[in-house]
Amino acid sequence: MRQINEAHVAVPGLAVVEVAAADDETTFAVQELLAGRCAIAPADRTTREPEEPGVRLRFFLDLHQDANA
Repeated sequence: MRQINEAHVAVPGLAVVEVAAADDETTFAVQELLAGRCAIAPADRTTREPEEPGVRLRFFLDLHQDANA
């Protein structure tokens, strides 16, 4: 995965979330759960890291914005 950019965590309330799970469906379910509570920049695909189990999904979260805005 690409490195986390300083702008992604520049102020309190911004976060980079990385989910590791056995399958794509689980990672996307976690993303949807968080999207219902706060604003996110969703990811549309998972990655597989060589020699590591499961899949990973990284997305960006902003606690300052309402999820329904």
